Amino acid sequence: MFPTFVIFLREGIEAAMVIAILLAYLKKIGERSQFRDVYIGLIAAFGLIFIGGTAAYLIVKQYNGSRVQVYFETFTYLLAAVLLTYMTFWMQSHARGLSHALQERSDRAISQGGRWGLRLLAFQAVGREGLETMVFTLAIVFANSKQSAVPLQGNLLWIGALLGLSVALLIAFGIYRLGAKINMRLFFRVLGVTLFIFAAGLLSDAVQNLQELNWIPFMHHELWNSSRFVAEGSNIGDVLHSLVGYAERPTTLQGLVWFSYLIGGSWLFLRMGRSKKPVSV
Repeated sequence: MFPTFVIFLREGIEAAMVIAILLAYLKKIGERSQFRDVYIGLIAAFGLIFIGGTAAYLIVKQYNGSRVQVYFETFTYLLAAVLLTYMTFWMQSHARGLSHALQERSDRAISQGGRWGLRLLAFQAVGREGLETMVFTLAIVFANSKQSAVPLQGNLLWIGALLGLSVALLIAFGIYRLGAKINMRLFFRVLGVTLFIFAAGLLSDAVQNLQELNWIPFMHHELWNSSRFVAEGSNIGDVLHSLVGYAERPTTLQGLVWFSYLIGGSWLFLRMGRSKKPVSV
């Protein structure tokens, strides 16, 4: 529940910021009539991502227990970890110029493409966030469905997603409609470190699959066996696996990858954040 809450909170706020900036700029230049085009692009992006994500999940579930599912899950874990890393560093370095860049793209869209140009701009801007969210959600769903023996856990993941999106919309409303002041750089730094923990767990799951496929035929030695105390399929084990990538029998390579990525990535991320002045919206 918590991983999907944080991911949908972060991605929801970023998407809401994009839409709010577009709407605020259109209002400023007297183009309120084009609000509808932004909404059309937004709805189209979410609709396409939802349909694509649902179709991908249902197709893969048909191969439950086969190597095809393992291949797809492994690819999803790796892709999600890469995207989590990229978007976290990207937002850290581009938050300051986001508004100006969107205003320039809006001007080009209005002058060159008219209504369709603005629809496409909104679709692209929000679609990127939606695509990332779809990949993260699939990775988390696959990781939890493989480890958990608790049927309720799948429902909790979606409850976390809805709560995260709802809180994101409330925060965005408070920022842009009520004039609330929030240090967005600090906010994204906290969420960024949290997402590094999730990404480390996904990388660990990917390593586990690759070693089970014997694609990585080294460092298979188990660091520990804690299944007698906290099984991955138990309530506590499932929560720990979702939060920090807990494994009851991690291999040496899993532990090395998890620790190296989390410490190295978080250090670089926080160091980058200290080199820039905080930005309030």
